[in-house]
Amino acid sequence: MSLTSAYQHKLAEKLTILNDRGQGVLIRMYNIKKTCSDPKSKPPFLLEKSMESCLKYINKKFPNIDVRNSTQHLGPVHREKTEIIRFLINYYQSFVDVMEFRDHVYELLNTIDACQCHFDINLNFDFTRSYLDLIVTYTSVILLLSRIEDRRILIGMYNCAHEMLHGHSDPSFARLGQMVLEYDHPLKKLTEEFGPHTKAVSGALLSLHFLFVRRNQGAEQWRSAQLLSLISSPPAMINPANSDTMACEYLSVEVMERWIIIGFLLCHGCLNSNSQCQKLWKLCLQGSLYITLIREDVLQVHKVTEDLFSSLKG
Repeated sequence: MSLTSAYQHKLAEKLTILNDRGQGVLIRMYNIKKTCSDPKSKPPFLLEKSMESCLKYINKKFPNIDVRNSTQHLGPVHREKTEIIRFLINYYQSFVDVMEFRDHVYELLNTIDACQCHFDINLNFDFTRSYLDLIVTYTSVILLLSRIEDRRILIGMYNCAHEMLHGHSDPSFARLGQMVLEYDHPLKKLTEEFGPHTKAVSGALLSLHFLFVRRNQGAEQWRSAQLLSLISSPPAMINPANSDTMACEYLSVEVMERWIIIGFLLCHGCLNSNSQCQKLWKLCLQGSLYITLIREDVLQVHKVTEDLFSSLKG
């Protein structure tokens, strides 16, 4: 990658901005999921007896809901359309923000590929960390979106009320509805999206190999290398420790595990073609059973891996 390309496209700045924005979108998806899973905080329209047939109809027909010719199914929505819009607009806008976030991530990842960026955690720490963070954040947002059981109803009901009030669908609804359908099986769709980015992602992950292997050494290896001994070399005790990769020393194993697991799940093609990738992947699988997406929402590493790989043809 030439310096001109990096400065011209402001790649580092865009990574920083998108990571920050992604965290905000992720928290909103978490809050919507949490709100809709609790009957006490759920939007009241989803619990009303009179709305049951409407909700079933919207869920079944989503996103192709014929509002004008479905008055017998959507009568209760028509009566409360103003209140529904007022109550659901924040939910709807949060879903639109997911779509816009996805668009910007797509654009940036494609630009990075076009510029042939080289990622190495030991050479360009902040750039590589931001790149891997964005992949994890984006994946977490999509997984949280797919875990909101009422997502179709929230989006579909809002658009029905919008069309009844204004005479036309919300401008974002067509693309938003399609996006929601695409991510019914999120990891399968994400692996398709990240196929073209395998070279950049695998390169960034492989740069973690030395660090991750060193952090995962057993206690016996630490003892034999006298890493914990204070008296192994007395003359050197007053000399400060030096490291060419000081920033990397502060990377937690948890963060690296998250990068490696999600990165290789999305770009699994390199596991067959590159033995180093496979070794790093296997070492990582020996660690945690779960990795955190946000707060108590987790990814069951082995189950998800088995399900995804079983669904792949060939």
